[in-house]
Amino acid sequence: MNQEIEEPKVDFAIFSPVLIVVLASAIPLMIFPQPAAKAVMFARTFIMDNFLWLYLVAGLSALAFCLWLAFGRYGNVKLGQANEEPEYSNIHWIAMMFTAAIGASVIAWGFAEPIFYIQTPPFNFTPGSHEAFEWSHVYPMLHWGIIPWAIYALPAVPIAYMLYVREYPVLRISSACDGALPIKGRDKIKTGIDILIVLGIVGGVATTLGLGVPLVSAMIATLFEVEDSMLIKISVLAFWTALFGTSVYKGLKAGIKILADINVVLAIFAILFVLIAGPGVFILDLTVNSFGLMFSNFMSTATWTDPIREGDFPEAWTGFYWAWWFAYTGMVGLFFGRISRGRTIRQLVLGVITWGCIGTWLFLAVMGGYSLFLEKTGALAVTEILNSQGMSFLNALVIKSLPFGKITLAIFTVLSIIFYATTIDSSAYVISSICAKDLENTQEPRRWNRITWAVLLALITAGLLQADSLQTTLSMTVVSSLPMIPILILLCISIRKWLEEDFAHLNLNKEIVKTK
Repeated sequence: MNQEIEEPKVDFAIFSPVLIVVLASAIPLMIFPQPAAKAVMFARTFIMDNFLWLYLVAGLSALAFCLWLAFGRYGNVKLGQANEEPEYSNIHWIAMMFTAAIGASVIAWGFAEPIFYIQTPPFNFTPGSHEAFEWSHVYPMLHWGIIPWAIYALPAVPIAYMLYVREYPVLRISSACDGALPIKGRDKIKTGIDILIVLGIVGGVATTLGLGVPLVSAMIATLFEVEDSMLIKISVLAFWTALFGTSVYKGLKAGIKILADINVVLAIFAILFVLIAGPGVFILDLTVNSFGLMFSNFMSTATWTDPIREGDFPEAWTGFYWAWWFAYTGMVGLFFGRISRGRTIRQLVLGVITWGCIGTWLFLAVMGGYSLFLEKTGALAVTEILNSQGMSFLNALVIKSLPFGKITLAIFTVLSIIFYATTIDSSAYVISSICAKDLENTQEPRRWNRITWAVLLALITAGLLQADSLQTTLSMTVVSSLPMIPILILLCISIRKWLEEDFAHLNLNKEIVKTK
């Protein structure tokens, strides 16, 4: 009984408005899927037509700020007390970081993304040309690489600093903005910030699940040679809700960490298997070539808006991906900050960017390279499958074409289920934390709060499944991402002000601990 009394209460000033918006989005998608889908896609088009430049500038700015944090005079500031060891070992920290931030999205896009680009290549290359093939392998690594992981690393620093240096007793992203907010009206502004952050997370997670459910459904249908149906999709969603609801119920260390560790082992196995059992030499040649193209054209690809010909590639792909990453920054920033106690700012920033890039680059290079090999040699009509059956079945059939077809597909299916569970239970954990009142960083939100958000995330996903449109699914994250950019600016201003106040004189060669 005493434990129940000590649990933090729910902050209904945040919980209620977000609940209303989520229900107002999910119910129309389920009852009036086509009109609701058109409204969402219209909003996406408006945002990308008018703010693509802002997303690209914000992405590069996030990278520049992260480099300043890591290599500037505050890089050795320790996010914790003197002689304090990191709360999690490097292996557990990397596993939790990668799986929470990415999940099975690398599977959903890894095999399929290059095939989209062959047909609609960047820089107005001829579809199906040699240039289209080469760049179709480059762009996934840009979209899942340095700038995206910098977007994720940026909010983690002020949040970890707030928790473990300033020693704030609450687990709120808005509190990490205190250094940039006026004292007058601060509480109301912070409530607004938290509402926007939760909505951004919901939009990002809805897109992730909206891609993940059809993916696993197609894998199961292919595995058991049955027709894919809405019943299978809803069953997958229900199973997921139960799985990540249980994990979130158990909490951070007992649930999420275990799933993350399993994920990493399975992911490494999958990468090695495809590389060894597949066309390894072709994949390695293509990967080295792609790295050369990506790094030698980094600035031009990261800033390309195609203003003269007005093609839709930058908006449809780079703009979408940057929006997706921005939408997730609230969830990822709080989660990364929460698990980074005892590390320095440099270790946090470079650890996120370096290990994040290694993970995504390895997965995308190998999986995308295998799809391109199948298309190039004609071993599997990959483009035809994408156009006729969609990206989910493309993934399933490409995986099945590997040696030990059904066994391999079964392993990837299990990997996808656990991968997505880790991402979503991390999201539900963070959302419930934001919606908790006076939640200390050593506490966890009420269990019914955590489970409620697991169910609500499933509900809005069910709405997207009713709409049955890839573009509607992708649009959801764009609509929810735009407010995150000014919030990130506030976080940058806040951490800079705090650092200048707390560390006026620094020894650049040693770990720096804030003195009492």
